[in-house]
Amino acid sequence: MQSNKLVEINGSRLWQSLMDLAKFGATPKGGVCRLALTDFDKQARDQLITWGREAGLTIVIDKIGNIFMRRKGEDASLPPIVMGSHIDTQPSGGKFDGNFGVLSALEVIRTLNEKGMKTKAPLEVAAWTNEEGSRFVPVMMGSGVFRKAFTLEHAYAACDVDGKSAGDELKRIGYIGEQEPGNHPMGAYFEAHIEQGPVLEAEHKTIGVVKAVLGLRWYDCVVQGQEAHAGPTPMKQRKDALQAATNIMQEVVEIANRYPPHGRGTVGFVQLFPNSRNVIPGQVKFSVDLRNINDELLNKMDKDIRAFIDKISAQTGLKITLTEVSYFKPTAFHDTCTQAVAKAAAQLGYSHMDTVSGAGHDAVYMSHMVPTGMIFIPCKDGISHNEIEETKPEEVTAGCNVLLHAVLELAGQV
Repeated sequence: MQSNKLVEINGSRLWQSLMDLAKFGATPKGGVCRLALTDFDKQARDQLITWGREAGLTIVIDKIGNIFMRRKGEDASLPPIVMGSHIDTQPSGGKFDGNFGVLSALEVIRTLNEKGMKTKAPLEVAAWTNEEGSRFVPVMMGSGVFRKAFTLEHAYAACDVDGKSAGDELKRIGYIGEQEPGNHPMGAYFEAHIEQGPVLEAEHKTIGVVKAVLGLRWYDCVVQGQEAHAGPTPMKQRKDALQAATNIMQEVVEIANRYPPHGRGTVGFVQLFPNSRNVIPGQVKFSVDLRNINDELLNKMDKDIRAFIDKISAQTGLKITLTEVSYFKPTAFHDTCTQAVAKAAAQLGYSHMDTVSGAGHDAVYMSHMVPTGMIFIPCKDGISHNEIEETKPEEVTAGCNVLLHAVLELAGQV
């Protein structure tokens, strides 16, 4: 049961906002295809800004297209407490990934306006550019440029599969702002999000208090063998790149199981050459994704995969290269923010548990700049990045209520 003494958001209004935003890029199966910097993204951005202005917010856009919408506080000298996420989606995305974080932030503002409540610190809604990275790489582009993890010029130069650059597309849709990315004060940052995993649902918990985000190492692996005819070539004289590659792929999974409970190991991309039915594969390229909760474990996993590859190379005589292409340091969120989330969930009477995120979020970059916290709500069967992504209206309401009270804890209710 929830306490009647605590103000709550308008759950029906929040749900309707999610459904309305989902119309921009709606797919036949009920999902959303709203890739970053497309016409649909522009339309959704325009709608968000319209809602922000209707709520009396001041709008600022920076040079990478990040949107900040501010509600003034009673003490103008204090930096704002920022809430947000992203509104771009995967090609076969859902209605909630990212969008819930942005629209729950807007609903917090609407509720405070409606109730006539004031805060000492200003509050802001943030919508970050190209978090998904499904059209332009790197992922988490807007928050990454903001954090200065890479340069604005590097982001502008990123091209999609049609050769269109992020810089040109930002200009085309009218979302290159004037503010230098990063030149925007913040006192703290909160991001509400669907879990994108099955744990909360399995544990029958409404709220996840996110303590950390798993670190990850991404690699490209290339096994070089030699193509030969599948019929005349005896087994002992083959240089079969695929057989070596599949051994490595299995080891990726074994390594993850070796370092529980947060070890993750995935091969999600494979290219086979020449990819012909009666030719022994001469080359295999594939991805390796390793994740864990801290650098000590992640480094052990790194050493394990490298040692195994050396072993397979020695056994087979094949050249095998492993190139690390991305590294995200494990991220622990700030105690002040996680405690505010846990306190809010308890006060509101929601079942909750500590959890970790296996996926990257804009909150990862923000955590290196200001105290940061995340709030998870369940998603059905743990499915995300999928048109059937789903969560319940009451869970959406719960997550936003927790966000409201966590933010009030840090912003100071007047």
